[in-house]
Amino acid sequence: ALENPASPEVESSPALSLFARPGDGGIRTRKVAVLVAHGVEGASLGKVVSALRAAGAVPRLIGARLGTYVGIGGEKFAADATMENSPGVLFDALVLPDGEGAVAALDADAHTLEFVRLQYWHCKTILAFGASETLLAEAQIPMTMSDGSPDPGLVLAAPDAADEAIADFIDAMGKHRHFGRENDPPKG
Repeated sequence: ALENPASPEVESSPALSLFARPGDGGIRTRKVAVLVAHGVEGASLGKVVSALRAAGAVPRLIGARLGTYVGIGGEKFAADATMENSPGVLFDALVLPDGEGAVAALDADAHTLEFVRLQYWHCKTILAFGASETLLAEAQIPMTMSDGSPDPGLVLAAPDAADEAIADFIDAMGKHRHFGRENDPPKG
């Protein structure tokens, strides 16, 4: 017969707690997934990548496949990873692009919705430019917290307010995670 000895009491360790050691509020060395597809709106994507690098973060362009994607203005973006070989849990935050064509291409790929859901369920910061708000709806991401208040880790960027949204995104990333949205098991 197997015995079930009484479990020893587990002690809390501040050294291992994200709550006790939330960081310094900066985003230096944080990995940020920036999804790309053909037809992406390049100006806002270029701005966010530059701002993240200037703040010390590590943006990675992620596509359905490795290779070069062409934006609506002819800009070229080289994806150095795919959603299949670099799942959402490997990143500290997510940027969803604007551009109707890019959003349609991303929406047609089931990996995109899984990627977005994983970022949300793991309480990571998400920035959605313009048309990519559709991806949030498709992934069944709530726009507010369960109490109806705004989700501080979900930043929506209007086309005319990209700079402000990027600053808000970087500030939200500095909080590391947004545990107020934690739901075990996750809905959806």
